[in-house]
Amino acid sequence: MNQMPALTRDRIVAAAIDLIEREGADAISMRRIAADLGVGVMSLYNHLPNKAALLDAVAQRVLSQITFTDDPEAEWTERVRIQARAFRQIAHHYPHSTMVVVSRQLQSPAGLMPVERALDTLREAGFEGEDAVQILRTFIAYIIGALLREVGVTPTYAPGSHGELGVPRVDPALFPAVDSVAPLLGAWDHEEAFEYGLDLLITAVAARLKQVGEKSARG
Repeated sequence: MNQMPALTRDRIVAAAIDLIEREGADAISMRRIAADLGVGVMSLYNHLPNKAALLDAVAQRVLSQITFTDDPEAEWTERVRIQARAFRQIAHHYPHSTMVVVSRQLQSPAGLMPVERALDTLREAGFEGEDAVQILRTFIAYIIGALLREVGVTPTYAPGSHGELGVPRVDPALFPAVDSVAPLLGAWDHEEAFEYGLDLLITAVAARLKQVGEKSARG
């Protein structure tokens, strides 16, 4: 007779991630996880005190699997790209669990390490204090927004203007701008779109860096 593996914190967190990826974070409860693992619900509390702690553990597990191949000798613009791509890659593996990550206040080493790397990169580029924090938040917002688009949470604004799958064409008199680029709105390459937006952000940040340098030079 096969013996059931011992109940551990790792098994509980893994079961929670699996459930979130199948059904979303709203499906999580200690009772549901216990049922999936075939154990009594009270046994979970020997490893995690409550649902909030479980969701924190899920977020920490996801973040701990981000692989950074950062090159300290590279230009800061390339380092930012590397870090953004690394977060996007793990989000592709765990799209629904990544939404848990961004909803938690993480104080663990796993939660703070990506923030530390990003702030260190921005500091070496020449940003300090509020500028560094605001730029970090802007990049996080962009990456999460791109992920939401990729997993189908946000609208694509693709009107199907040429009758694909029976979708009526938009009225060009009411929506001339939309009609003029309808084929482009309907075509979507996630990789290309992500890199395009990332380039735009980095260009804007580089311009901001120039402004900071000029302001500092003026004293």
